Amino acid sequence: MKVGGVARRTIWPAAAADAVWVIDQRALPHRWTEARLASVDDVRQAIAQMWVRGAPLIGAAAAYGMALQCRVNAADAALQAAKLLLDSARPTAVNLAWATQRMLDGLRPVALPDRAEQAWQQAAAIAEEDVTANAAIGRHGLAMLQALARAKPAGAPLQLLTHCNAGWLATVDWGTALAPVYQAQAAGLDLHVWVDETRPRNQGASLTAWELGQAGIQHTVIADNTGGHLMQRGQVDVVIVGADRVSARGDVCNKIGTYLKALAARDNGVPFYVAVPRSTFDASVDDGLAGIPIEARSPRELTHISGLDAQGRLTEVQLTPAGSPALNPAFDVTPARLVSGLITERGIVSADAQAIAYHLK
Repeated sequence: MKVGGVARRTIWPAAAADAVWVIDQRALPHRWTEARLASVDDVRQAIAQMWVRGAPLIGAAAAYGMALQCRVNAADAALQAAKLLLDSARPTAVNLAWATQRMLDGLRPVALPDRAEQAWQQAAAIAEEDVTANAAIGRHGLAMLQALARAKPAGAPLQLLTHCNAGWLATVDWGTALAPVYQAQAAGLDLHVWVDETRPRNQGASLTAWELGQAGIQHTVIADNTGGHLMQRGQVDVVIVGADRVSARGDVCNKIGTYLKALAARDNGVPFYVAVPRSTFDASVDDGLAGIPIEARSPRELTHISGLDAQGRLTEVQLTPAGSPALNPAFDVTPARLVSGLITERGIVSADAQAIAYHLK
């Protein structure tokens, strides 16, 4: 995707292959900041503190973290320790453990002196595969959006609602939920995006709105609780979100508040789609509500908020009374019965155990 007309990705290797560069997303949309990650500890910090976020991007970053570990110590025990360290950074997003396990499995058969070079190549391959998968998700989602647009009155834009940020900032490039939007723009489809602010970290208001603005796509930021109101009034044609993990039967774990959007969509007859690469499925978990760990993040993300002050400086202010406790689960689980379809790089599949098992073969 492009920033200021220049093609960018969210993660890219240093020229000397001794580090990776990422966009420090904590400063967006007010500041563009790049960070150099030169060790597995740097990568873990970037993931845990959400310099990088979004399940596919976390996976790609973790793969590079394993590659950086190989520059220091590529022995089996050291790689296993690096995997455990990285996996602990964000327990809900399955792409993280998927990527580190893939790196571990790919490196174990390689002779020790060759592991550093091989690891770098494997990490780069994971990043490139993410770009390819997301582009394909965009094509399949575009076909669905075009069908919905044909059913609307002439001259009426397609109205899409999304929650959190599942655009290119959440992946290496293209995005998941927003990939169909970007391809719809390229295809000339007239559409408008309702952007949930997505408290408490405001990834919608800060990241999704910034992305769409950079791309010149019509959008409006709304409070999280506005979506149901808009659906009742026929102002939402489709909801598309991403996910951090999808169970074997199609339960979807995504940013907290997704479940409420799915309930409102079902009550108002609005299609609710989830866009994910196949690496986000977890065949080891059947019941998503019982089997997917929900990350508990710092209450400070809820009690405080950051933004620009009158002088244009980034600052943080407290929203809540001193001493009031806060609960901050990062994700919720939307049952498969509320999901209209799962958009993957292979097409759109029903949120059904048998369909998913066949789709993942």
